Amino acid sequence: MKATEDSLALRAIDTIRTLSMDAVEKAKSGHPGTPMALAPLAYALWTRVMTYDPRDPGSPFRDRFVLSAGHASMLLYSVLHLTGYDLPLDELKAFRQWGSRTPGHPEHGHTPGVETTTGPLGQGLANAVGMALAERMLAARYDRPGHAVVDHRTWVVAGDGDMMEGVSSEAASLAGHLGLSRLCVFYDDNRITIDGPTSLAFTEDVGRRFLAYGWNVLHVPDTAGVDDLVAAAEAARRESSRPTLVVVRTHIGIGSGRQDTSKAHGEPLGPDEVRGTKRTYGWPEEAQFLVPDDVARHMREAGERAAGRLAERRGRIDAYRSAFPAEARALEDALGGRLPTGVDAALDAVGTDAKATSTRKASGAAIQAVAAVMPALVGGSADLAGSNVTTIPGGGVVQRDAYGGRNLAFGVREHAMGAILSGIALHGGWRPFGGTFLVFSDYMRPSIRLAALMRAPVTYVFTHDSIGLGEDGPTHQPVEHLAALRAIPGMTVIRPADAAETAEAWRVALRAEGPVALALTRQDLPALGKPRAEVRRGVAAGAYVVRETGSGAPDVVLVGTGSEVAPCLGAAERLEAEGIRARVVSMPSVCLFGRQDAAARAAVLPPGVPRVVVEAATPFGWEGVAGPGGATIGLDHFGASAPAPRLFQE
Repeated sequence: MKATEDSLALRAIDTIRTLSMDAVEKAKSGHPGTPMALAPLAYALWTRVMTYDPRDPGSPFRDRFVLSAGHASMLLYSVLHLTGYDLPLDELKAFRQWGSRTPGHPEHGHTPGVETTTGPLGQGLANAVGMALAERMLAARYDRPGHAVVDHRTWVVAGDGDMMEGVSSEAASLAGHLGLSRLCVFYDDNRITIDGPTSLAFTEDVGRRFLAYGWNVLHVPDTAGVDDLVAAAEAARRESSRPTLVVVRTHIGIGSGRQDTSKAHGEPLGPDEVRGTKRTYGWPEEAQFLVPDDVARHMREAGERAAGRLAERRGRIDAYRSAFPAEARALEDALGGRLPTGVDAALDAVGTDAKATSTRKASGAAIQAVAAVMPALVGGSADLAGSNVTTIPGGGVVQRDAYGGRNLAFGVREHAMGAILSGIALHGGWRPFGGTFLVFSDYMRPSIRLAALMRAPVTYVFTHDSIGLGEDGPTHQPVEHLAALRAIPGMTVIRPADAAETAEAWRVALRAEGPVALALTRQDLPALGKPRAEVRRGVAAGAYVVRETGSGAPDVVLVGTGSEVAPCLGAAERLEAEGIRARVVSMPSVCLFGRQDAAARAAVLPPGVPRVVVEAATPFGWEGVAGPGGATIGLDHFGASAPAPRLFQE
């Protein structure tokens, strides 16, 4: 760069730093040190490396930027404001305040330009693996010789905390195995955590670890300037067979009296320290939220140049559409998330057999039926595809340099699977699902929670949903997991009672705007034999009446879910023999039922009639359905190792 441009770049970097300092100081909370340290990297990426358009932040052809170190949110908010996103300076001044678009950690869907919700460390890096995988899969399916219409990259900033968390290790291992060369992670090696130096608990060589994962590893020294950072990014861009980790040695709270200390991490610097640091930068000491005019122009021009690069990418679709009109329509449908018209007919054909079957097998049939008409459906399992029945026959397995498959092999990595599925969903172009045993939903709960927070359209196929799995014993028998999943706001949990309900559960999942968990049996369940239209309405509403005994108003309502609906039907027969009128209700989704209005709920659960809820899990959370004077029959203890019929008997 020329001397004047270099000076302007330094002023822009200091603008990012001082905006971050001022916002944290005004909020009286936050993390100033990392944005100060990483300002040169943010400047390099957003002015000279990445392709994006501040006026079209959702363009499917943009580069993705993931701030996995989400506590450094002011770094991202500062560059979003400066490069021209719809994030006015007043929003930065309202950092961490009620109603602002600048929350303490980045939130997807809340702030333009934020690709994923980060803060719980390691999650962003794992989301980014999903985004990079989604890009390669789209390119494999839709690109044609001379027409590279899917041609973007995923850039990540991660810190020491991200590298300590297990989810990042799981995801990075898979990314290396798959050779996701469009993924570049800048590792902020500042060697400071909240408790003090990382050496208290973390002395490994991260670069060598990533080399073992199969990554390309580069090192940028602490004396690096913008040119060095850009050169590292360009080297990552040239790498064609491996993801890249760039180890960047930085100084947290650079220029302040708290530099290289934990005091610069998670609290305001204080008014005196802010003034002193600005003095060190050669910045007006009393100025707050200062954006010099020349810096404002310089950064907006950088945003415009990036938009120009994106316009060139968008332009490729026109030539592609002319040469491959059918493929172009399919790509646009996939990126638009449109559900094919054949999905409903495909699901109508599932669950019509009166023969008993497990709901996991019924789910597998639904996956096969939908996959035949919905190219965007992709998914896999955490090394349990045969048990979860999640394989798409003939779909091929996604592997290095063979990204055209539809089956994802996550390995024994439930936590990373959850985060990667969210990344795929957020990227767009795919409707992902992932399977494991219900008991292992605990291993991926942080990823599930963030999917709910982001309303990411992911379907979790959780099989072996109760003591009904039998001999594997209490380590594999979920007891508290249904209640735990139902407790997550925005989460939809569906536990179908037969094959027809399972097909309808998939219908709900494919239309859901947020994550859906399907809880499915290993053991066979009898078909309830209800008219399909009735089942469809009932599952969509969360509950419906499957049987009435006697005539007149019921004396008792028996509510069951999943495998416990059949025992409720048996109990109703015994009650009928004793002259007691019973209504049996299948409630596949407490979540969906709770979203109905009072009249709809009362039509299923008439007020004043005693209710008994039956579920082979903890009774916790059923109090509202059982109601005053009602009862819940469940498990208040762990299971045991024995055949399933004996376990239910006991």
